[in-house]
Amino acid sequence: MMSNKVDGEGNHVIEIWEVNKDRLDLMKQKISEPPKLLTKAAGKNSCCIFRVPQSFIDINGKSYQPHIVSIGPFHRGEEHLKMIEEHKWRYLGSVLSRIQNMGLKLEDLLKAVKPLEMKARECYSETIHLETDDFVEMMVLDGCFIIELFRKVAHMVQFEEDDPIVTMSWIIPFFYRDFLRIENQVPYFILECLYDLTIVPGLEHCPTLSWLALNFFNYVTQRPDEIIANLNDLKGRHLLDLVRSSFIQFQISQSRDLHMPSNIIHCVSKLRRAGIKMKPAKADSFLVVNFRHGVIEMPTITIDEFMSSFLLNCVAYEQCHNGSSNHFTTYATLLDCLVNTYKDVEYLSDNNIVENYFGTDAEVARLLNNLGKEVAFDIERCYLAQLFNDVHSYYKNSWHVTWAGFKYTYFDTPWSFISAFAAFILLVLTVAQTAYTIYGTYK
Repeated sequence: MMSNKVDGEGNHVIEIWEVNKDRLDLMKQKISEPPKLLTKAAGKNSCCIFRVPQSFIDINGKSYQPHIVSIGPFHRGEEHLKMIEEHKWRYLGSVLSRIQNMGLKLEDLLKAVKPLEMKARECYSETIHLETDDFVEMMVLDGCFIIELFRKVAHMVQFEEDDPIVTMSWIIPFFYRDFLRIENQVPYFILECLYDLTIVPGLEHCPTLSWLALNFFNYVTQRPDEIIANLNDLKGRHLLDLVRSSFIQFQISQSRDLHMPSNIIHCVSKLRRAGIKMKPAKADSFLVVNFRHGVIEMPTITIDEFMSSFLLNCVAYEQCHNGSSNHFTTYATLLDCLVNTYKDVEYLSDNNIVENYFGTDAEVARLLNNLGKEVAFDIERCYLAQLFNDVHSYYKNSWHVTWAGFKYTYFDTPWSFISAFAAFILLVLTVAQTAYTIYGTYK
């Protein structure tokens, strides 16, 4: 390349600049190499296990990373997760000791998973730098650990005597959360493959893997047994998606894909001043929210350590996965709208819409506000679009706002009512006295 420059004496100087060959080769190499931290496959519908965006981590901390057990490749080998890693091998040995009577060995589990390797790798949003043998071993070890734990909790298999996983009461509650973190998943088809292969012949009424999984998490979701039974054949892309989908199933009939101009609604305190009330409703899923005759009806939701982690990871999954519905994102946005301060949480708690086992009302308010931060959300195309629109229209009705504001100001508490009543009596007496004076003067 040539460039024409003028020196200090006004003479034209021609410089020839050669491109550095090493630099050129490095640039061409970077052009030819595919992305590794966010692969091209991450945009496909088949990709379902993601690293959480840093912006989410900045807001919600370590809610997306495992605290006690690593499942899958993203957190494999981390120092603080090694304690349970040792017990995975013990549980794998328990599986092998049971299936050897069926003529199956460890090699058979590995051979069954090997054909699924590439399909499993494509489920992760970044390149997994593991050799085939290591990757297949990880899938078998983690998958068998999860399945064996599910079976033991369902009393299909006995826990070993003095098994610390069950005798130490603090461990399993961490499993409930860690098994449902977006970065801590293995594909569901891997679990199905291992589950089907390790079913003991002759076992009557053998439950499905879906039932086993939902039964395990029902210790914290606390749903009626008949609901779990109705979800016996439910499928998911992984455990997080399975449990997430189990709540959405009961919302499908009421879901709408409306394309209408909608508006974000106001917080509870402002809605109350406009005469909009809130009351608990009975439903099979907390996602079923309705608005009728000035009343928002919401099923009770228990906010605790598990539910906070579950909600955050469901929202993160919906934000990352191509083709996922946005049910939890919509519900999280609703909660974020309704709650501004601890007083809003206090009202929801007093009306049995929120059961707070998380912390103070201020801490719950902070959690619910963080649910909606940095989240992409299309209010015009969500299952609550009609509700957002109806609540906003009701709120803007001047007659409702005027009358409700009057009631809220003067009749919300006994003392305000007494003050208003006393002022009214004083006004009547003043008017009567004035009328009597005028009448006396006229006469």
